[in-house]
Amino acid sequence: MIQTIFNRVEKKYILTKLQAERLIKKINENVKPGEYPYTKICNIYFDTNNNELIRKSLEKPVYKEKIRLRSYGIPNKEDKVFLEIKKKFDGIVTKRRIAINLQEIYKYLENRKKPDINNQIFNELDYCFKKYNLEPCMYISYERYSYAGKEDENFRITFDTNIISRDYDLKLDKGDYGLKLFGENTYFLEVKALNSMPLWFTRALSELKIYPISFSKYGKIYERSILKIS
Repeated sequence: MIQTIFNRVEKKYILTKLQAERLIKKINENVKPGEYPYTKICNIYFDTNNNELIRKSLEKPVYKEKIRLRSYGIPNKEDKVFLEIKKKFDGIVTKRRIAINLQEIYKYLENRKKPDINNQIFNELDYCFKKYNLEPCMYISYERYSYAGKEDENFRITFDTNIISRDYDLKLDKGDYGLKLFGENTYFLEVKALNSMPLWFTRALSELKIYPISFSKYGKIYERSILKIS
């Protein structure tokens, strides 16, 4: 089992395809393709039966958390996937995750019996599952294009598009299908940095009149599909 911990500052933006193309052109000399330039990311988000976690998140509290299962591409039951807990406190994002066999996670979700492992992150996840009585509630997938700073590879830029969701067949190995709630012209930009964003990037955003907003894909889809908010 592999475990990973990330601490970083994140900023988010919603762009048109034209804005995304113009931004890449402006910053091209300062960035390079990421380690995985293109990926298909698939997620299962967990919540209570009355959507407590996402409802609290939309209230923009000082502290919030989300738990999800993530794969890169459509996995088989024998493949490794990532079980993650993502927390945000006072603007700082901490992501803790473990790589684990998909079939092993399915067994855990069926009976809440922990695998025979001693892992701090899994223990933390197990506590959350039992505390909130979490269950799968939303499948969300998207195509991601990634870039990193040439001078600082910890500075990462990702563009997500073609977002698909469903609230049924909530298993990663079921395949990639569902409802597309955002048009192909919509791009979700996420900027991740250990500290502050470089000046050349903030200048490019200013010149293109691109401004940060508070959002999450899960939150947006919940608002549109459940609350009927456009």
